Amino acid sequence: MDVIYSVTDLKQHIKENYNNMRIGFVPTMGFLHEGHLSLIKKAILENDLVVTTVFVNPTQFGQGEDFETYPRDLQSDMVLAKAAGTHIFFNPSSEEIYPLNSSTIVETEGDIVANLCGTARPGHFKGVATVITKFFNIIRPDRAYFGEKDAQQVAVIKKMAAELFFDVSIVECPTVRESDGLAKSSRNSNLLPEERSQAPLIFKALEEVKMEFLNGNLDTTYLLQILRYNLFKITHGEIDYADIVDKKNLVKIDQVQSDALVAVAVKFKNVRLIDNITLKKEVTSC
Repeated sequence: MDVIYSVTDLKQHIKENYNNMRIGFVPTMGFLHEGHLSLIKKAILENDLVVTTVFVNPTQFGQGEDFETYPRDLQSDMVLAKAAGTHIFFNPSSEEIYPLNSSTIVETEGDIVANLCGTARPGHFKGVATVITKFFNIIRPDRAYFGEKDAQQVAVIKKMAAELFFDVSIVECPTVRESDGLAKSSRNSNLLPEERSQAPLIFKALEEVKMEFLNGNLDTTYLLQILRYNLFKITHGEIDYADIVDKKNLVKIDQVQSDALVAVAVKFKNVRLIDNITLKKEVTSC
């Protein structure tokens, strides 16, 4: 595995050694876990070269968020990424990605950022879109891999890639969970013991909604009542948002008519966790 820190070095290394090869890109903020490793392993199967980035992107953190306390363990990340099959491990500094007096950003607007984290974290997706655009231009991947846990991020990046004419396929991969259902996240390590014991209730609340949906309940007002009732069992955290939106464009809906996203964010003392499930509306034919 080659470890590279410079944008210039990475571009030159790819050009000289991997020209005309299929490139898979796995963007991460580090503190790698099984969820990240599943993305790398899938990318290995589908590409000739896999580039894994570890970069805690400062522009996607708002004021008062956990940029300074975001968990970091670069040495462990290198070991895990190499074991998973990464060919190039790219770990640039903030100054490398955002040079002095850098002023160019990628703005995100419209329905796709009007709800969920788009409301709860103003400016977050502007930071995400900007850094992913930079990485797309540096690496020029054929495929980029993202986890379903960050469903709104995936939707934003898919839309951005299409509208800015990037020649890259966005591959969405299943959420990897702990044995008790808690979605794998680098931030889980910042949960207090009593919070960790309650965090699996997030997924259980989502599963209750899915059961109601499978029983034929399509009204989102009713489904949201079920969701919030179960989320209120989390006494060591508070609901940031809980909503049901159309899976493709993320607008709020009254009835589940096509694939719908049930999305939740819960704030604990030192960490904010997100999770979601998809309700798939079966289409019947005559």
